Order: sequence, then structure tokens, then C-alpha cells
Amino acid sequence: MMRKYTWETPEEINLIVANNVKNIRKRRGISQQKLSELTGVSYGSIKRFEMTGNISLLSLTKIAVELDAVHDIKSLFTSVAYQSIEEVINEQN
Repeated sequence: MMRKYTWETPEEINLIVANNVKNIRKRRGISQQKLSELTGVSYGSIKRFEMTGNISLLSLTKIAVELDAVHDIKSLFTSVAYQSIEEVINEQN
């Protein structure tokens, strides 16, 4: 099985996601503090997420709900292509 090469590191991918969230937050005129109040995610977690890309999946989901991006979270891993016929067979078992 051949793995496709990804140019970004996992950390860089997380930063891209964090930047996307930050852009939506700013576009909606929501401060980090206000997003914290709306989601129940600590201000420190939101600030750290936007700086480092690190956040728990539950906290990210809470933010997605508040920013009306539930579909984006729910669609993670839904369009991964099959890599072999064995995967198709394994899915049936």
C-alpha cells in the first residue's frame, strides 16, 4: 500500500484549521473572550488554539457548533478514497 505524501506537517495542518476558525470568528465580529462565553471553551484554550493549532476535539466541535460549521466537523474522514479492493471487502465485514 502506497501512502500519499502530504506537504504539511500535522502541526501545520492544525494551524491552517486554527486560522480558518480565527478568520470566521473575526468575520462575525466575535472576540476570543465572547467565543469562550458562547461555547464554554476556556479563553485560554481558544487563545492557545489560534496561536498553536492545539485544541481538544470536543472543544473544536463546540466552536464549530457556535460558528455554524457543524457540517465541516461531521464530514471529517467521510471522503477518504479506498486504497485497495481489500478495504472494500473489509468494510463489508
